[in-house]
Amino acid sequence: MAYDLMVVAAHPDDAEVQMGGTLAKLIRAGKRALIVDMCDGEPAEFAEPGVRRQQAINAAKIIGADRIFLDQRDRFITDSIPARLMIAQLIRTHRPEMVFATTDACVHPDHAAIGPMVDAGVFYARLKQWDRVSGGESLAGTEPWIVKRLFFPHCKMEPAWGDFAFAVDVSGTYEIKKNALAEYSSIFQVDKGDQLLELYEAEDQHMGRLFGVRYAEVFKSHSPLLVNDPSVFLPGLHA
Repeated sequence: MAYDLMVVAAHPDDAEVQMGGTLAKLIRAGKRALIVDMCDGEPAEFAEPGVRRQQAINAAKIIGADRIFLDQRDRFITDSIPARLMIAQLIRTHRPEMVFATTDACVHPDHAAIGPMVDAGVFYARLKQWDRVSGGESLAGTEPWIVKRLFFPHCKMEPAWGDFAFAVDVSGTYEIKKNALAEYSSIFQVDKGDQLLELYEAEDQHMGRLFGVRYAEVFKSHSPLLVNDPSVFLPGLHA
């Protein structure tokens, strides 16, 4: 099945935390989205095996995205050749116009592995002649696909960015993001004083304040951004 965008995340809940409002906004504009979790998040902090996976499925339904889980292990996710090939194969199978992945992460080693892994997977996906490359057999029977844009949402475990490529006003879809994150009681125990979700929301509010909106999610790009004309930009807070 073809998708307009693919989000590659280390764990269930990462996609929603980092860009849940943007995902909901794009989906409500008619885009088809696939979330790819590199693992199923086991062992979950506050739940029995299998609960976090089901919560992730529920959260994806709230946002409107499809979701798949790969077979890497929580805490041991690594940027490896097999992982890069797996991402490339998914890209060639689902042919997304845009791909999103974590970048500039160092607190959690799983998050840190995602950026270079997806960078390489996007590059591998466009290459031909995999039948001539020892170890590249998984891509030999698939057609090349060129991703138009690779973007990186902010990982909320890291300090807030002072410099980024663009922001998305997610004020209109923020309640959807909050409802999706509320599914993850296996990770966030709000009723017992866990303040993580409040802190994540505070960052989105802070970023929104920079633009005069309630909530915004910010993104980086490793390559320059080109537009047809500057009128595509929304008004700035201070012009």
